Amino acid sequence: MAVTIKDIANRLGLSVGAVSRALSGYTDIAEDTRERIFEAAREMGYTPNRAARQLRKQTVGTTIGYIMPVDSPRFADSYFSEFIEGLGDETAAHQSDLLIATARPGQEAEKMAYRQWVENSKVDGLILDRLQVHDWRVQYLIEKRVPFSTLERPEKDRDGDTSQADYPSVEVDSFNGFIQLVAHIARNGFRRMAYIGGPPRLKIQVDRLAGFQTGLNQAGLPFDPQMVMEGDLTSTSGYATTKRLLSIPDPPDAILCINDETAFGVLRAVDEAGLRTGQDIAVAGFDGVRDARYSNPPLTTLDQPVYDIARQLVRLLAAQIFRQPLPTSRIILQPTLLIRASTGNLISV
Repeated sequence: MAVTIKDIANRLGLSVGAVSRALSGYTDIAEDTRERIFEAAREMGYTPNRAARQLRKQTVGTTIGYIMPVDSPRFADSYFSEFIEGLGDETAAHQSDLLIATARPGQEAEKMAYRQWVENSKVDGLILDRLQVHDWRVQYLIEKRVPFSTLERPEKDRDGDTSQADYPSVEVDSFNGFIQLVAHIARNGFRRMAYIGGPPRLKIQVDRLAGFQTGLNQAGLPFDPQMVMEGDLTSTSGYATTKRLLSIPDPPDAILCINDETAFGVLRAVDEAGLRTGQDIAVAGFDGVRDARYSNPPLTTLDQPVYDIARQLVRLLAAQIFRQPLPTSRIILQPTLLIRASTGNLISV
């Protein structure tokens, strides 16, 4: 059972009002009393009820947090720039603030960043993306009773099954999207396909690689493990990995990428190799970022509306914070295949 202000008050022999005012930052509580209250709160594992506090104040002055799961700041990355734009526009529409930081995923620095924000009540809720197959963040926020919404969902947490836990999320059907993408490229006559993915811990890597393999099988094409490369979802990684792929004795005639940013690096490497993208070799991505239509040639991609998804995540989170009803808390989207010149015959854009 969650620790309440009344529990702290009973332990210290103080009034509920005194404990509440100290924890809320009022200065009319003696310093030694304040310290006793804070120490007891930490020892007892007290977590402020942000939703109740906001409802009492009858304001929407919430702060929504987003910690970019990246090794280094990548605000210029097409995906993150559109995602953050959506977060910012929707938090502004709710008259709320958006707090952003960066932290390397799965490292102690990331865990410390979440702990600091949660335990110091810096945010009223959090947005999570780039979910991992086993994502500690989900279980941590559930245990701390902090509202959050996610883009994708983990299969389960190491300490228990959280795949069916009651929290709002938006999911994109990457698996079937990649099957559709492989089928399109196979119809255009490309037969030896490579896949540049991401770290195996990522949920999108698991889903998109599985869709790639299934798509090959349905198209009657062989799956060659040597044609699967791990990248880090950056254009730099896409460029370097393509250099390696093109140097092998029997190189691919199509390269499918886990995201558009990787594909942008692939396009450059292919051009430097003197190959004609869309004719000698097909290149495709995933995300549908705006920059994909202006690449050279325009990039075929599976479109997930990144900006709109970010806004939807904020709406789901705000409803959770203020305990407002939702028609559904789990939204599943089908990506749209945008066929462009990078994969050959232009059918639609």
